[in-house]
Amino acid sequence: MDRRVFIKTAGALSLAAAGGELSLAASDAFDPTEQSIQALQRSLMSGAVTSEALTQAYLGRIARFDHHGPEYRSVLGLNPDALAAARALDGERKSNKLRGPLHGIPIIVKDNIETRDAVATTAGSWALARSQRPADAPLVARLRTAGAIVLAKANLSEWANFRSTRSSSGWSGIGGQTRNAYARDRNPSGSSAGSAVAAAASFCAAAIGTETNGSILSPSSLNGLVGLKPTVGVVSGKGVVPISPRQDTAGPMCRTVSDAAVLAAVIAERPLGYGAHGNDLEAFRLRGVRIGAMPVPEGAHPDTARLFADARTVLAREGAVIIDLKSPSAFGELEEPEFEALLYEFKAAINDYLATLDQSQVGVKSLADLIAFNTAHANEELVVFGQEIFDMAEARGPLTDAVYQKAVATLQRAADTEGLAPLLGQQGAEVLLAPSNGPAELIDHVWGDRRGGGWSQIAGAAAIAGYPSLTVPAGLVSGLPVGITLVGNRNQDGLLLQVARAYERAANPRMPPHLMV
Repeated sequence: MDRRVFIKTAGALSLAAAGGELSLAASDAFDPTEQSIQALQRSLMSGAVTSEALTQAYLGRIARFDHHGPEYRSVLGLNPDALAAARALDGERKSNKLRGPLHGIPIIVKDNIETRDAVATTAGSWALARSQRPADAPLVARLRTAGAIVLAKANLSEWANFRSTRSSSGWSGIGGQTRNAYARDRNPSGSSAGSAVAAAASFCAAAIGTETNGSILSPSSLNGLVGLKPTVGVVSGKGVVPISPRQDTAGPMCRTVSDAAVLAAVIAERPLGYGAHGNDLEAFRLRGVRIGAMPVPEGAHPDTARLFADARTVLAREGAVIIDLKSPSAFGELEEPEFEALLYEFKAAINDYLATLDQSQVGVKSLADLIAFNTAHANEELVVFGQEIFDMAEARGPLTDAVYQKAVATLQRAADTEGLAPLLGQQGAEVLLAPSNGPAELIDHVWGDRRGGGWSQIAGAAAIAGYPSLTVPAGLVSGLPVGITLVGNRNQDGLLLQVARAYERAANPRMPPHLMV
């Protein structure tokens, strides 16, 4: 079935329930482009705009740039109740009943996160195309409690990029190929590709992505965003289509550090850790903060190395103490045991998740069923890449297997006790610093992702060990964004936000994309 036909049939793009079909000529009275959450709240408080008009403005941009015109394909399905929710929140504002810091602010969430709206939670797969859930994931419930409008669900690398060894990031069977916000022929990275492009292109105030290893940081870096992967466990993973409960987490993807801090505080189940420097984001200064700088990875673009050197200079000028560190040899042991552990964990977790779904809607209740579904619907699901990872995972046994137990033990030692823990202990280092990956490669449906650009080992180790990590823009290389990566100790997510905000304030590095019709 054609993507647009399906989505319209499912009610995802029709806004009839919200008061009428959206036209391409939606009101241009208010321009939300590049506006921060704080700026939007000022406009809402002053009466310069209503939440309904703000929601209409974002829907107009989505219609013009994402679903028509250049077709960035970042938004998989619109919430047909978004405008009704906006009107209700406007009414509450008039009655001086504000829910929280996101009151009336439209947010997009990745389409592997459950919402109670009339929009399926698909993970990008036709197998879940009609899987509507009765309740919000806890992180979405927290967004609504804070006043957010769930505007839409974002496209993603199907099954969070855990289906094929030759996948193309940002492609899903239902959503097609998401395109980089800065250049349509460039890879948006994944798996939170749609969340990244939607936030970068101002199709929403901010977005939520998920990460197992790199799926928030990488697309944020390649689309000029701030992306925070929280300490694993800070954000509830319930109601999120899983890969690995040991590594999975959701997190904010935003145009500014301040916006990321607001979203992170809302979705977190416990307070963000701010270390010994207080918890005020704007008052924080870098003077005396000890930052351990990692070497530029092999394969990094020369201009990425130049921008990293510039970032080091900015941090030092602001008073940080920069300490040159070397990657521990244990990091070289991570790749194979991580993949092995993920194969086992995915099989167990996805079988458990599918068992919770309404079988009258989905008709698949195991990984074996998914493999059979993809084979039977190869023209929709296997047209770009295969399902080798699914096959490998299905061949694995239970989590009690000695092979799995050995892999997890190796990961704990190499990523944590012989990896990040001693790095963060060297010479009093409080935060680690490295270049983020990028600039973006070309989209390639023949070879799939090449995964070049110098992915930092500390970011991968942080994903495996559950430490918080963050990327913040550092500039452009030939018009394409790259960032810097920060990693901190567990439960010190707030400190990363503070350091990133101090850098952002001093360097002002973000340059927005120019969308072409």
